[in-house]
Amino acid sequence: MIIDGEDFYLDLLFYHRRLHRLIAIDLKLGRFKAKYKGQMELYLRWLEQNEMEPGEETPLGLLLCTEGGEEQIELLQLDKSGIKVAQYMTELPPREVLLRQIQKSLESAKLRIENKINAEE
Repeated sequence: MIIDGEDFYLDLLFYHRRLHRLIAIDLKLGRFKAKYKGQMELYLRWLEQNEMEPGEETPLGLLLCTEGGEEQIELLQLDKSGIKVAQYMTELPPREVLLRQIQKSLESAKLRIENKINAEE
């Protein structure tokens, strides 16, 4: 992408057929930083203006970081911007660590679902 004469490079760009939208993915090494939100918003607005086709939904962004930053992510309200943040691993951890992480993720997802159901009632 060229914006104001400057080159910008998005790591991955996919089209999700069922969601009818572009999915922009940016890979980051290290901890999540608040400035990543602005960069992804720039990419999403550029895609919206230059790549979206009639009938498509607005693009979504996914920031993949090697470390979290949950408090910053929550305070920035990234969901409202169409941006999600996830953590990825650069190498496979020991089995016990992986199992603990999977269990933690399952519990977190279960709580989110329960909260959503309770909010709808």
